[in-house]
Amino acid sequence: MPPYELLYGRKCRTPVCWGEVGPRELAHRDIVTITNEKINLVQARLKAAQDRQKSYMDKRRRPIEFQVGDFVMLKVSPWKGVIRFRKRGKLSPRFIGPFKIIARVGQVAYRLELPDELSGIHNTFHVSYLRKCLTDETAYVPLDEIEIDSKLNYVARPITILDRKVKNLRNKDVVQVKVKWEHRKGRILLGSPKKK
Repeated sequence: MPPYELLYGRKCRTPVCWGEVGPRELAHRDIVTITNEKINLVQARLKAAQDRQKSYMDKRRRPIEFQVGDFVMLKVSPWKGVIRFRKRGKLSPRFIGPFKIIARVGQVAYRLELPDELSGIHNTFHVSYLRKCLTDETAYVPLDEIEIDSKLNYVARPITILDRKVKNLRNKDVVQVKVKWEHRKGRILLGSPKKK
């Protein structure tokens, strides 16, 4: 018996004897059983790892339930890549609202009362996208009123000029003005010099 046949358990298939092919197996039975055992071992370890991660997460998870009429904040991160509320990237808000809950849909979904500018969005959301709004409606700052310029500063508008004074510096006259400004935190007073 040739050494090839002893080593591999079949006749050598060379171009000279290509026509005579003996019986062959794709894989030996021992290899199949070893492979199946390793697949079962990998599946068991994956299941153990998933169960371990689930137990870690279940320690932190708490059941979240809202009542009809509660106000909630809506998470806006599911709509990635969409320019929303005139800001993009790091400056985009994580939560918007508050919105009133109209109805509960199933075990983990709620229907919200959305304003007209969000009419293109479906008004039913999973509980993971909602956060309870802890403030009242008077403390709510709407996003439309906040304006940011190109240097990321809040835009303040002058309301009235309260006082004016002309100061003479060497050969220049500088007008100093006390202005009342409209700002996002209320009305503030600042002086701004103007050159003549």
